[in-house]
Amino acid sequence: MIRNKPAYTPARALRAVLALAVLGTLGACANMSQLPPGTPLSQIEAKYGRPNFSCPDAGGGQHLIWTQQPMGQYAWGVHVDAAGGTGKVTLLLSDEHFNLLSKGTWSQERVRCEFGPPAVIDRVGLPSSDQLVWSYRYRQGSVWNSLMYVYFGHDGSHVTHFNPGPDPMYEHDRWSMF
Repeated sequence: MIRNKPAYTPARALRAVLALAVLGTLGACANMSQLPPGTPLSQIEAKYGRPNFSCPDAGGGQHLIWTQQPMGQYAWGVHVDAAGGTGKVTLLLSDEHFNLLSKGTWSQERVRCEFGPPAVIDRVGLPSSDQLVWSYRYRQGSVWNSLMYVYFGHDGSHVTHFNPGPDPMYEHDRWSMF
């Protein structure tokens, strides 16, 4: 049986307004990657606002992060040296960047300082073998509404594995077209 949906509902109008707002935000963020290395931090902050997360780098610098977590799908980072010089602005929530997790040992603090705070922190599994999992919302392949699940094992000391999966927040939208 096919249901006829009304052409206008307040929920649809709200969704349309939110979609336009998100697109506007994404457009602003997309330009962030076009900033050349060495752009003064004051110029970056004047255009994109202050970063909402930072961690100290080795050598006295800072790793600054502009993140849309927990609800958005993008985060951008830049390393600033002790003299205030900026490096390349990097898209942090991408398959390519998440692949860094496969190299070396990653503690919770190291993951937070590289990718920013996660959208969701949870535990999964049986009580005797549960694992700490951090989930980051992102656009897998720049297309799919996804979560990157980062597992820290039972004791939470280091990353044991990571994998992407569909973001359940968007499940309703995926099936609403039918």
